[in-house]
Amino acid sequence: MLEHGGSLRAAASAYGIPLADWLDLSTGINPTHYPLVSPPARLWHRLPEPDANLLAAASAYYGSDQLLPVAGSQAAIQALPAVLAARRIGLLTPSYAEHAHAWRHREVVPLAAAAIDAAVDTLDALLLVCPNNPGGEHFSRAQLLDWHRRLQRRGGTLIVDEAFIDTDPADSLAPLAGQPGLVVLRSLGKFFGLAGARVGFVFGPAALRDALAEHLGPWTLSAPAQDIARQALSDTAWQACMRRRLAADGARMAALLARHGGQPRGPALFKYVPTADARHWQAHFARAAIWVRAFDAPPAVRLALPADEAGWQRLDLSLQHGRHAGLSLE
Repeated sequence: MLEHGGSLRAAASAYGIPLADWLDLSTGINPTHYPLVSPPARLWHRLPEPDANLLAAASAYYGSDQLLPVAGSQAAIQALPAVLAARRIGLLTPSYAEHAHAWRHREVVPLAAAAIDAAVDTLDALLLVCPNNPGGEHFSRAQLLDWHRRLQRRGGTLIVDEAFIDTDPADSLAPLAGQPGLVVLRSLGKFFGLAGARVGFVFGPAALRDALAEHLGPWTLSAPAQDIARQALSDTAWQACMRRRLAADGARMAALLARHGGQPRGPALFKYVPTADARHWQAHFARAAIWVRAFDAPPAVRLALPADEAGWQRLDLSLQHGRHAGLSLE
């Protein structure tokens, strides 16, 4: 298994600190999840059939009905190589490691952001996370559409994982779904804070969606998860309020890290800070029962948002102590 954020039980065991004492900033999941109503008890009893109300809510939210519900975008990440014949795959690096892992039996071409444009005409597929995780790189809609046009002209495919785009969705390509050579992945895990429900959507041409559905098999999305997703996707008032709140919290995190010497970047839900002291910072925070992600190539830390004012104060104090101990965010 690849390393992911959220491995809090392992951290608690390694540092001998009770699980309840930790501030988990390791995942990029909205710390204030959608306040769902428990699904009706009857939904636990029957095999899950496709829910027309969920499909309608998802179509309205994402701006397209060219979608397939899946058990989180991770299910689609693992299945896409089985239904796409692409041989040479360009992947932004570093990025969400599960993508490279899924395509490891093909020719994977790691690309820095600045190298994508020169390489795109040599690829069968280009796979991007936008905004990128963990580095925070963001590609404009115009740029993505140019790459899609160039790929599609040669029979290629643009795959865009938009797991973190919900806080600022103007550049989403989901509304364009159905065009040949375009695949978009979305998830309820991050913005809605519902990672445990395992709900995602694949947007793409009908033939690809049919092939994915056949590959994944029946009953991929439980009936309770469908009900939870319908609630969240339909609540436009909560969505608007949460976007304003997360924008403010994201700006607060950026300002806090900059005040302590960092150069943070990334979407509202997390900030990525390049620093040679990445692993030392992770250990320092962990001794204070704060769990963050650390990366080695290149060295950096990634911090998600605290859930409350007490969490913000804990983080600020730990940053101060780390700097006093000689650690640097530069």
